[in-house]
Amino acid sequence: MEQNNKLRLGEKISYACGDAASNVVWAALGAFVMLYYTDVVHVNAAVIGTIMLVSRFLDGASDLIMGLIVDRTKSRFGKARPWLLRVAIPFAIATTLMFSVPDFSDKGKIIYIFITYNLVMTMYTMINLPYGSLSTLMTTDPYDRSILNIFRQIFAQITSLIITAATLPLVNLFGGDRMAWTFVYGIFAAAAAVLFLICFFGTKENVGGVAKDRESVPVTTALLALVKNKCWIISMLLGTGTCLFYMAISTINTYFCVQVLHNESLVGTVNAAYIAPMIVFFFLMAPIVKKIGKKKTNLLGWGIILISYVPLMFRMEEAVLVVGTSVIRGIGYACVMGVQFAIIGDSVEYGEWKTGVRSEGLVFSAQSFGCKVGMGLGNALIGALLARGGYDGALRVQPESAINVIKMLYIGMPVIVAVLQMLLMIPYTVERDYEQMNKDLAARKGKTL
Repeated sequence: MEQNNKLRLGEKISYACGDAASNVVWAALGAFVMLYYTDVVHVNAAVIGTIMLVSRFLDGASDLIMGLIVDRTKSRFGKARPWLLRVAIPFAIATTLMFSVPDFSDKGKIIYIFITYNLVMTMYTMINLPYGSLSTLMTTDPYDRSILNIFRQIFAQITSLIITAATLPLVNLFGGDRMAWTFVYGIFAAAAAVLFLICFFGTKENVGGVAKDRESVPVTTALLALVKNKCWIISMLLGTGTCLFYMAISTINTYFCVQVLHNESLVGTVNAAYIAPMIVFFFLMAPIVKKIGKKKTNLLGWGIILISYVPLMFRMEEAVLVVGTSVIRGIGYACVMGVQFAIIGDSVEYGEWKTGVRSEGLVFSAQSFGCKVGMGLGNALIGALLARGGYDGALRVQPESAINVIKMLYIGMPVIVAVLQMLLMIPYTVERDYEQMNKDLAARKGKTL
């Protein structure tokens, strides 16, 4: 049964719990996993960056396969929700294993990292891709979908704030060694599993009819429809850039606070400085999006982010200035993330309008791959440049060349990404077509709006 009704508050909160669960790992991948590998496990940064880059392209196959599986899933729970139930516990186990590198030889550590890191990313694909698809199956109302996206972002950033602020203090509380990292992320992973189950039990698929009665679209037909979907291409590239930006501001932030500002406690403070205002500003996003639309909101966000870096180009080693500009950056990032997933959701209807093919799973799988490519490129670039600068996690004091690389990455990488993201939004015209698109889709289904 199709539904365009407004979603209840409980449904929105339950759905948002899924992104909170995802961000237990997402925050770790951004802020701590490379630091854990280089400074705790003592593996070369360039090697880690290479593993992560290779992993991203391996993810391309798993994303595509999972997208096709979701589109063909026929369960009494729907086609996306069942995967939250099936993968929640394996996801938690894989996350714990990622932060449990044994004291093997260097070769043994690399093999273990490669296996467990890719296991986490596979589990992440298997649960996060259906989770993303679920929003398009809960409602077709574009504004309500934007609100749903805002809810998930609020919960996601609250989780990121908790993870980035609590990880290092908790690790130190439990001894600061490898076992401490395993114990802390075992707790976090268990919490993620519970949150995914809340998402499963508190949501319902309302769009597309009963899953077991839906017709499966041939793979070649679905893929051809995807490459003809301009909205999807833009949303995928936006996802790639946004994830690349996230890796820049989270991974480099950790190294910057420790090595440039010489204050480990500032890691949580700086992260909180941009996440806290982001959470607050998310509550203002609904009227902003309603007033100026997704495209202008996205452009506004990247513009604010660019402005936030200007003072740092002159005095980047002052902690107060770093924290202050992070607040501004958080406001801009709220605008970007406030519409990110809603734009992806729009590409589902846009693709159906243009090609007659609706494939939520495949749309989100391709976007997921784009985002992971952004992460991989970010980690590979960071790892390669750190290694080139002579960074050695076993050293207490890093060489000046490594410090200069960290400084360069802290400003240069996110600024370049921001400019490219703004240019990418120029050809985005989907909002202009949305009213006609909905009318045409309703007419095809023999309905009236």
